[in-house]
Amino acid sequence: MTNNETTEAKGFYKLSWLQRIGFGSGDLAQNLIYQTISMYLLFFYTNIFGLDPADAATMFLVVRLVDVLWDPLVGTYVDKHNPKLGKYRAYLVLGGIPLTGFAILCFWNAFAPSLVYAYVTYVGMSMLYTLINVPYGALNSSLTRDTDEITTLTSVRMFLANVGGLCVASGIPLVVAAFAPKDAQGEAIINTPEAASAWFTTMGIYAIVGLLLLIFCFTQTRERVVMDEKDMGDVKVSDLWTEFVRNRPLRILAFFFITAFAMMSVGNAAGSYYMTCNLQATSDQLAVFMGLGSVPAFIFMPMVPAIKKKVGKRGMFNIFLTIAIIGMAILYVVSVVPSLKSQMWIVYVAQFIKSTGVIVATGYMWALVPEVISFGEYTTGKRISGIVNALTGIFFKAGMALGGVVPGLVLAYVGFDAKVTTQTPFAEQGILWLVCVIPALLLGLAMFIISRYELTDEVIDKINMEIEKRNN
Repeated sequence: MTNNETTEAKGFYKLSWLQRIGFGSGDLAQNLIYQTISMYLLFFYTNIFGLDPADAATMFLVVRLVDVLWDPLVGTYVDKHNPKLGKYRAYLVLGGIPLTGFAILCFWNAFAPSLVYAYVTYVGMSMLYTLINVPYGALNSSLTRDTDEITTLTSVRMFLANVGGLCVASGIPLVVAAFAPKDAQGEAIINTPEAASAWFTTMGIYAIVGLLLLIFCFTQTRERVVMDEKDMGDVKVSDLWTEFVRNRPLRILAFFFITAFAMMSVGNAAGSYYMTCNLQATSDQLAVFMGLGSVPAFIFMPMVPAIKKKVGKRGMFNIFLTIAIIGMAILYVVSVVPSLKSQMWIVYVAQFIKSTGVIVATGYMWALVPEVISFGEYTTGKRISGIVNALTGIFFKAGMALGGVVPGLVLAYVGFDAKVTTQTPFAEQGILWLVCVIPALLLGLAMFIISRYELTDEVIDKINMEIEKRNN
């Protein structure tokens, strides 16, 4: 037996590039669907579907409360059961098909402005997303224990996730514009009810492509680091709370998740309002601005393994979270100084700097999930990947909820009116709070939280080797 075979026999598996890309395609698929929901559903609800911003904000909060109950049930079910198609990967197909349908229905204007219809479709979409996202998150920790391999897997995953993010952020306005009616000057009308069919068609295209990618992910992954079924028979929903209380690294990561995703979601949800209302941007300029939220991933995510080796986990988080705050500060200054406001290239540069910090810091945090799972297995003997991912999912979605709740409430507070083309100065200031000020404050909090994380590479490698010794 070779050294490589010996290492792999102990659970430290190396994956081929096709397997890495196959795994990452699952996140690409989810981003094509869920990032569209995150970035544009509030905009669709207020400008096309006709909902009041406050009603939409309340709905986003209610849906997240449903998730608090639903996610632990999914995590527990996933840990306790072993479908024939695979313990975790089976749900990519089983949940992917109905998710595609509900995602498309979220952007159907036939029942506008029915709040009941919006609730039914958005709740259904969110529950089905959980049925995919929780097992997909657990799938990462079931492929290998090797920390270097997990770092590479996470880099590939985040690279492809940002391909999806770019396709959504920059592509959605362009695709919608291609199908939307035109005004007298030939400019596409994408922010009125007349563009409803264009939004519906666009979501249909993105959702079907996402489903095909989920199927590809299913074909290229295989769970090899899982607990025996007999050892998981006594897993129960209350294990979620028990694990949260006794697993300190998990608590730290969970709070980092909610803060980081709140920051991203608030900024992303406000981006389209900022460009169309504050800067009077065209659909092409909106596409460039939103696309710059993902472009840095293609430059920096492949460098993450080398950066982490050079400065360590904590150093990497501190550096890139600081870069993000600097980008937001520049964006704020540009937006309040009249002589700079018309210089769109400065806006683009600020967005690129901000996105560089956000992408690297929030992208690498997914590599910490397998670590806290291994820490829990080390201390309790149970590798409850589903429950841990359900818990991180609750905090992730709580952060995402703020992306709908906070912008909706702020827009209502500052008197945003979707029926007018020029907003009041106070409304424009409120939008600027959402793009720069609130995300920057959340980034500062995230930096403090992640500074308390104690699982270095050396510590987690020692833990994983000890676990493998127990199992052999």
